[in-house]
Amino acid sequence: MEALIGNMHEYRDQLKKGIIQKAYKALMDYLMDLRAYFKNKYPDHFVPGIIYFGYMDMTYFSFTSKELKDRNLKVAIVFVHEAFKFEVWLAAANKQVQGKYWEMIRESGWDQYHLVPEVKGNDAILEHVLVADPDFGDLETLTKRIEEKTLIFIKNIEKFLSS
Repeated sequence: MEALIGNMHEYRDQLKKGIIQKAYKALMDYLMDLRAYFKNKYPDHFVPGIIYFGYMDMTYFSFTSKELKDRNLKVAIVFVHEAFKFEVWLAAANKQVQGKYWEMIRESGWDQYHLVPEVKGNDAILEHVLVADPDFGDLETLTKRIEEKTLIFIKNIEKFLSS
């Protein structure tokens, strides 16, 4: 209980400074703009209407091709807060589908992307770093890097699944 009290005092002190709120709002605004960018530029892809804001651990939205959606798979563009990086994940509609594709990739030996060590406790099947140290001073370039690497990720997964 003392740890919680100490953590809450620190949290309150940091909030009083006002910087965390400003940075968090700017980050969430950027992610909403990024989601809208993908939705508008790629109308043939599935972009659901929500962003998962998380618990300051990760924030993400889905961006999925028809081919992956037809397999009950999805791609998530993820900001990992503590590591301060953007990743792209291959995920599934449910744990059963996740297990099926995780096993398929593991057995194939395909290692182009990082396969999570196990299904239990993970939301992803595959993970890949898009931008390790994002430059929020140049959002246009950041968006282009995320877009290019996400499209390559999707293309490579579709190619693997069709082989």
